Order: sequence, then C-alpha cells, then structure tokens
Amino acid sequence: MTARLRRVLVRPPRPEDAALWRAYGWHSEPDPGTMAEEHEAFRALLAEGGTEVVLAETPHGPDPDAIYAYDPAIVADAGAVLLRPGKEGRRGEPDAMAADLVEAGVPITGRLEAPALADGGDTVWLDERTLLVGRGYRTNDEGVRALAELLPDVDVVRFDLPHYHGAGEVMHLMSFLSPLDVDLAVVYLPLMPVRLVEILRDREIELVDVPDEEFESMGPNVLALAPRVALALEGNDGTRRRLEPSGAGSPRRGGRLGRGRTRGSRFARRSPRPL
Repeated sequence: MTARLRRVLVRPPRPEDAALWRAYGWHSEPDPGTMAEEHEAFRALLAEGGTEVVLAETPHGPDPDAIYAYDPAIVADAGAVLLRPGKEGRRGEPDAMAADLVEAGVPITGRLEAPALADGGDTVWLDERTLLVGRGYRTNDEGVRALAELLPDVDVVRFDLPHYHGAGEVMHLMSFLSPLDVDLAVVYLPLMPVRLVEILRDREIELVDVPDEEFESMGPNVLALAPRVALALEGNDGTRRRLEPSGAGSPRRGGRLGRGRTRGSRFARRSPRPL
C-alpha cells in the first residue's frame, strides 16, 4: 500500500541486544551508540514527512532483530494478525507487539499457531484486497494457508521465493519489491517470480529495476511515505536516477541501521488503514 503514511509503529534498538549479533546471524558487530543515533534520525525523517511515530516499548528480549518491526504482525482493515516468525529467536516478538498495538488502539483479530510460520517481510499489500505472500525459508505453506483463513475478504496470492544464498541469509518478498504508488514499484527483476512480474505488468504497474550493483546494498528496500515520496537508504544513486523519470523525484535518505542477514524487513509496521 502506498497511501500517505499517517501513523507508524517502530521499535528502537536496545544496547543490551547488540551482544547477540552473532547468534542472530548479523554480518558484523553493531555499535549501540550509532544504532541509537540512526534510529532516532530515521524517526525524525518519518516525522518530517508528516507521519505520527509510535514507539513499541513493551519489554522483550534479548533480541536484536526486534528492531525489524514489520515482521511480527500484519495489519488489515479489521485489526492486526499476529504472525509466527520463522526464526526461533524471534518467536516472542508477536506477544510484545500485541501489547503495543492494543495500546495504540489496534485490535488483535487473530494469530498464527504452530506449525504455521510467517514473517511480515514476506508480505506486501498490493491494494486493500490483495496481499502478496512469499513462500520461503521463514514463511511456510501452513503460514500462507493460515493468512488466507484469517483474512477471508482478502485475495492472498502466493509466490515461491528464490533460494539465493540459502536459509542463513534469508530472501524476503520485500527484498526485491517495494511499491511506491498504485502504478509504480521499485524491484529487482532477476530474482522475481515470473507470475509476480506478470501480475504487476497486467495491472500496468511501472517497474523500476534496481541496478545489479545496488541490490546488495538494498536498493529495492524503499519505504513509501506517500504516493511517489520515498524513504531510502543512503547511497544507491543508480536507483535514484532510475526513479526520477517516473516522477518519484529524489527519495529521502536514511542510514544503514540494520546489519542482519535478513533482507528487506522494514523497520516500520504500516497497514492498509491507519494504525
């Protein structure tokens, strides 16, 4: 969904979580001070764009991946569905997020139970009634079926995700797809399922393909603050130049907060309706 982002839930990093960076598969040891500064700057950019920023403060952890607030739940018109993360160390995140969502006035309408697995990074709202779901190492068949059952008024469209570098460096659906408007998306075509490309093209959605050299620096990981207004990682100038002819202009730039092996998980949980 690419409507104006009015309200968003984020979870700031905690210094004590940084010690577990190896256990959670991060590429390198993070500096807690730098992470705190970058997350504060990220929140400031969201607020500058007119978004109300809600902090998730329910105690949870230790878990450095908890900063990826997009993963533990999905929000639909009726309320939030709590997911069941594919990484075992993240299984406590949905309960913590449930408390934060209720505090923010968002009802909980359902949750995934074992053996279902699903990460929010494997889900993309194409419109209010179409949810794209990637079946990969963190989202299994039972998870896709559970989402379809819990969202009966939504067309849940499944795609198999590429193996890429394997289960240790997870490829999410959002690793190569970020909608910026009803007719515009940033993508990395070489890894996209053919049927997904066909669906997007059938809807006459313009696909801005990220240069090969900017996929590794998460060029496709772009957050829509409003139609054709984006928040993107600093750098990736080739992607920015390819976006300019579409009228998206120069994206707002953020830092490089995350160092994990999971691509594409957002630091902000948005929904097809206001949180």
